[in-house]
Amino acid sequence: MTFKELGLTGPILEALEKEGYTHPTPIQEQAIPILLQKKDLLGVAQTGTGKTAAFGLPMLHHLYEGIKLSDTKRRIKALIVTPTRELAIQIGESLTAYGAFTGLRNTVIFGGVKQGKQVNALKSGTDILVATPGRLLDLLSQGYISFKDLDIVVLDEADRDVGHGFYS
Repeated sequence: MTFKELGLTGPILEALEKEGYTHPTPIQEQAIPILLQKKDLLGVAQTGTGKTAAFGLPMLHHLYEGIKLSDTKRRIKALIVTPTRELAIQIGESLTAYGAFTGLRNTVIFGGVKQGKQVNALKSGTDILVATPGRLLDLLSQGYISFKDLDIVVLDEADRDVGHGFYS
């Protein structure tokens, strides 16, 4: 099976080709068709098996198919919550690569740094927000984040976050 056979939109296929990806991994082959049908999914796979692409590619596909890129103010349509800044940055980089030809924007926010640049990025508008729980709650409580246009939520490494009490 190829990514093209999964039914992903042209700009995403172009980005995957540029990145050298031709065939999906098992988690991607199983997850992408389900997520393209807009169904909920709980996926478990080893580190390094392509879980980010498994949820990220269908997310980009749906947003690209449904968003008006000409809107003057981009609003958060998708949220990915992940436990560490390193993973948040990695997911953001992957989404940037996979979505290179879609015109979609992603913003990564995490604690441990001054919030100014992150707030400015949010103010300029984003389609996808990748966040660690603490900074997400902090900026949400300050009114910098609105979920009124949110369509997609991903809890990456949710088992790890639950253990830390973030979803209890």
